[in-house]
Amino acid sequence: MTIALAATKKETVQVGSLKVQMLKGGKGSPLLVLHREFGSPGWIQCLEELAAKHTIYLPSHPGFDSSDLPQWARSVRDLACLHLWLLDELKLSNIDVLGLGFGGWIAAEMATMNHKAFRKMALAAPMGVQPKEGEIYDQFLVGPLEYIQTCFHDKTKCNQQWGSQPTVDQLEIWEINREMTTRVAWKPYMFDQSLPHLLPGVKTPSLIVWGKEDKIVPASCGKQYQQLLPNARLETIAGAGHCVEYEKPSELAKLVGDFLA
Repeated sequence: MTIALAATKKETVQVGSLKVQMLKGGKGSPLLVLHREFGSPGWIQCLEELAAKHTIYLPSHPGFDSSDLPQWARSVRDLACLHLWLLDELKLSNIDVLGLGFGGWIAAEMATMNHKAFRKMALAAPMGVQPKEGEIYDQFLVGPLEYIQTCFHDKTKCNQQWGSQPTVDQLEIWEINREMTTRVAWKPYMFDQSLPHLLPGVKTPSLIVWGKEDKIVPASCGKQYQQLLPNARLETIAGAGHCVEYEKPSELAKLVGDFLA
């Protein structure tokens, strides 16, 4: 569930002509969190636990939620460039990152463009590479609610987060985010053909985490990331689907926290 903390604050960061909305909270070393394609999770339990030792920076990707839309953007690499620009505006460098699903893909692209952007990189079920086995689930064949429910192993956890009947405002946000996802990640669908050739140059210590019951991104992608990144290890969390940060928040927070320590 989303948790309201007095210590968190909303900020607006100017990135060129774009206003990027960001949630910031916690204390300690900086940790950039890059959200999934259906939008920012807000201050959920997993982030609250990580915030005990980290200052969390949770921006909404340009074109997602209430961040300004870059009309020209046509690839995930474009979003990665904007996030690198965002870090520069925040005067952050060589920091830690946690990328969730689609956000993990953005983090990986950022790392290939600047090998010193991150001190350590944690990716939870990242998209971005073409599966050698299976296929990435096509969210555009179903409605947003059905897609998000499929991201969960236990759909009751999904209902706990958004309710069995999400609000009209929430449905509108999901549609805005789907439209932006279509702009940057439809053809080819949810992968970058150049990424596997560039990841071997990223020496950043990396943790790849996968929900054992993930129905969205095949587990083969996790093995590919582990093999492509020279300094990576792969961990699996039982009883979790694609949205491991919602279904197993403490397990993910401990894995990531121990890794970053």
